[in-house]
Amino acid sequence: MTEPARLEVQNLTRAFDGRRVVDDVSFRVEAGQVACLLGPSGCGKSTTLRIVAGVDMQDRGRILVDGRVVCDGANRLPPEARSIGLMFQDFALFPHLPVSENVAFGLKGGFRANRARVTDLLERVHMLRHLDSYPHELSGGEQQRVALARALAPRPGVLLMDEPFSGLDERLRDGIRDETLALLKDEGTAVLLVTHEPVEAMRMADLILLMRSGRIVQQGAPYNLYNAPVDRQAAAFFSDINVLQGRVQGALTDTPFGQFLTPGMPDGCEVDIVIRPQHLRIDFDRAGQGPAPTPENGQAALARVVRARYLGRESLVEFATEHSGIALNATVPGVFLPPAGTPMWLMLRRDRCFVFPRG
Repeated sequence: MTEPARLEVQNLTRAFDGRRVVDDVSFRVEAGQVACLLGPSGCGKSTTLRIVAGVDMQDRGRILVDGRVVCDGANRLPPEARSIGLMFQDFALFPHLPVSENVAFGLKGGFRANRARVTDLLERVHMLRHLDSYPHELSGGEQQRVALARALAPRPGVLLMDEPFSGLDERLRDGIRDETLALLKDEGTAVLLVTHEPVEAMRMADLILLMRSGRIVQQGAPYNLYNAPVDRQAAAFFSDINVLQGRVQGALTDTPFGQFLTPGMPDGCEVDIVIRPQHLRIDFDRAGQGPAPTPENGQAALARVVRARYLGRESLVEFATEHSGIALNATVPGVFLPPAGTPMWLMLRRDRCFVFPRG
């Protein structure tokens, strides 16, 4: 018999004014796993989180924690009885309580009865020296660490995190994310994290739940979502993309890079061939001069530089193809700033292209 998930959501649906903002959402989060609800603003991810937390009510569907139904429309446990911890983007620390009492707030007996648990957590988030400090005396990063310790103090089976790093200085985020992830894994807590930032989801999640218009359009490991997107929009959510448009004839589609195999697509079907900028290759040696390069399959396309910009770790070069004027972007590690108008041969990594019906 399969072990129950730490958190399981089944067919969750919620509508406001006749519009479904959460539409038949289902997923599982195992103990020790970090799952991320990812999507643009208004896609339904925060509403899903609030329903799981118990501060909003679904119209249909069930929520289970360790196999126990905590809400199914007919029966509903209050938030404090669900073994679910909450951590919000504003941290919501009590300004009149010192750090020690903030962390102990949800524990029976307060700080005196739970000194060992509180001091252990504060030590693990590097905040023990601030035991007697008040929230207004702490930086944003320090408040975030205290909020994390407070959320974990009662040992919840599930921790819900709503954009917890959005208020932090960008320079602090990576370090605090890594520290947070290490502590969550240490505790074995199942985590449901809401974010609209793909980089954050890729960095923290074991499981990404990509949402759009109230539905989960794709779920899986970060590697799978990035390398096998379900559609053009999913590909574009994780990075910039180049799009070649064409029409299928005999399972082939003509492009400036030669014909692409598009099996399974009916004749006359319009398709988008998608490639990320880092997989568009430049022939630096020829720089548009001499005969076209001969890639392993397909062909090279002649293009001219429109603009080149240095972004720090890499350079972004914007091109227009010579004959059709199609706009293409390529990223190159380090500094590469050819002048506008420079002709260059471009090649595609066909194994890294995605083909989707145009919708």
